[in-house]
Amino acid sequence: MTDWPIFDRTSKTFPLYSRANVGEIFPDPISPLNASIGFQANLEPGWEAAFVACRVWDHDIYDKTVDRNVLPAFGSYLYINMSLMRLFGVRVPGMGAEAVDLQYFGDMPGIPSYESEKRDFDDDPAFSEQAGGWLMNEVLLADDLGAYDADRADVRAVRESRPDLSALTDEQLVERLTSYADLQTRLFQHHIESSLKSGVGLGAIGQLAAAVGKPELGLTLVSGIGDVDSTGPSSGMWALSRNARTGAVAALFDAGVPGLYERIAASDDAAVVAFRAELDAFLADWDFRGPAEWELRADTWSLRPELALHTVDRMRGIGDDEAPQVKNAVRVQEREAATAVVRELLAGDAEALGQFEVALKAAALWLRGRERSRTTSAMLVHELRLPALELGRRGVEAGHLDDAKQVFMLFGDELPAYLADPGSFTEQVRTREKTYVELFDYEPPFVVVGEVPPLSEWKRRSDRTHTAAVVGETIQGVSGCTGVTRGRARVLTDPNDPSALEPGDILVAPITDPSWTPLFVAAAGVVVDVGAPFSHAAIVSRELGIPCVVSATDATGRIPDGALIEVDGTSATVTILEV
Repeated sequence: MTDWPIFDRTSKTFPLYSRANVGEIFPDPISPLNASIGFQANLEPGWEAAFVACRVWDHDIYDKTVDRNVLPAFGSYLYINMSLMRLFGVRVPGMGAEAVDLQYFGDMPGIPSYESEKRDFDDDPAFSEQAGGWLMNEVLLADDLGAYDADRADVRAVRESRPDLSALTDEQLVERLTSYADLQTRLFQHHIESSLKSGVGLGAIGQLAAAVGKPELGLTLVSGIGDVDSTGPSSGMWALSRNARTGAVAALFDAGVPGLYERIAASDDAAVVAFRAELDAFLADWDFRGPAEWELRADTWSLRPELALHTVDRMRGIGDDEAPQVKNAVRVQEREAATAVVRELLAGDAEALGQFEVALKAAALWLRGRERSRTTSAMLVHELRLPALELGRRGVEAGHLDDAKQVFMLFGDELPAYLADPGSFTEQVRTREKTYVELFDYEPPFVVVGEVPPLSEWKRRSDRTHTAAVVGETIQGVSGCTGVTRGRARVLTDPNDPSALEPGDILVAPITDPSWTPLFVAAAGVVVDVGAPFSHAAIVSRELGIPCVVSATDATGRIPDGALIEVDGTSATVTILEV
């Protein structure tokens, strides 16, 4: 059994860790059950295998003196090993540690330099040669996402064969909960591979755009690429919102979102019945989506439909000219125009033009692959979440648990003993849950170098103070999507309640995961505390066609809610116009 809270050991060889990127999908502490049988348990071997598959090193590089080489938890918050990410960049031809830092950190201050940790064995011509072959054959010359389509088919088969969980024995629930470890590991390996590949593709496009004197086109060239899975819910919610603007359905929405699903279900009005069918079909397709959806303990749209209905409600007030498809079409035109400009500039250099065409195709392909693999993994996580919740529901019914979610306070190796004597765990899970909830108030260090500070030295969110930005002040960030917009800042730290976001507002968030995506539809722009051109907020903004600035340090603390701001996604600035 792992100690609680989880503090994995750090590596002396690869000492740099960060919340970059992993904070998008795990903004909160990982639960004991998820750490021991779910995400952390199965991603670690998948991530290690992904690097080996990219031919940058062999398995013997990993430091066996530590618990987790790539994905440790400190204070139960997940981190990625940035020393290994940098080493990947060093060994991939044409990349470098600096390119990795830009993709994961942006221009964030206080990041230790690569030179401060460089090892004697980092430069390895043999591995660089192997990585060059991987880069050419498996990244730049790849034609399709066949492996990712196969993954999706396998997970859909799991979902379609989902039994009636209420009819299973406790032992069968645990078996279903623990029987997909190999599939999870494979999905996570493919996700990391696609993430690494998309980073290479995005970097190549940026370098080529800069080489022809048009660095500002780097992001435009990968905007509006289409077929990005994480934007799917936005289109579904948009269709629902169009049908919720008039008649009996609108009246139910006008009465408020709390209890809305129950009112819809109870109505026999023909229009409402039709709307419910459409809504239930949407929830069936996207039942796994929700805040921090890779955490087993997290709520999803099928478990709490009001999470989705809040966003549908906000979309009702948006005009048809703001449809996701309309915004995407504009970005498609901009991408095609930017592509034509670069092609014209390279017309006299056949070799460079060929490199551009290959990189352009690869960047789009692997950005799609990254979002597809992330979505497929979330679909499987939900298939683990449901039997665990059923087990927890039975624990509540029998008086052994106070809440069904307390089942996530168990470690995997405790499940047999829990089934044998659930009452013996009642006080233990209560204590762990109390600690778990308290962990949410701790602010994990964004970067860890060497030893991890004890929890007693971590900042508390409840003690946080900020210096508000004043009129005329500009916050510098990193461009996520080009364009300029003005609007009222709506500072949201949680996607659970989007009720404050009005059409035309600018969403200011700490970090975003796919559950935030539908909010982007209502927003005129997006500003994010942490992120880079590679991050979720940037990818989705480029698809939906809204200006985005990421790595705008402490924007949620410094920008007053309701302030009139200007977001310039091209220069990556956020200016306070009026408070």
